Amino acid sequence: MEIELLIVPDCPNEAPAARLLRQALDDVGLRTMRFTTVVVTSPEDAEKQQFTGSPTIRVDGTDPFAEPGQPPGMACRIYHTAMGPAGVPDLATLRQALKQAADH
Repeated sequence: MEIELLIVPDCPNEAPAARLLRQALDDVGLRTMRFTTVVVTSPEDAEKQQFTGSPTIRVDGTDPFAEPGQPPGMACRIYHTAMGPAGVPDLATLRQALKQAADH
């Protein structure tokens, strides 16, 4: 399984997203699984990566939080969580996405 954390330079949500991702991996029994941080530096790179905002978590090349019609861009990303809009996804949903990917 390949996991990536895509961010723009100086993303204020990079550290919280990395901590959340590490916690979710540990919680679902993937303690040894590593993830790669990818810095998206240009609109062209965002287009090529299909990057829809920072931070984006991809599992095996797929964004489990993708929303239809969301265009690529170099902006902060807002996640719709049970607690309202947030700069990172909620832990339960991230755990579920990682568990589904690991089960396949």
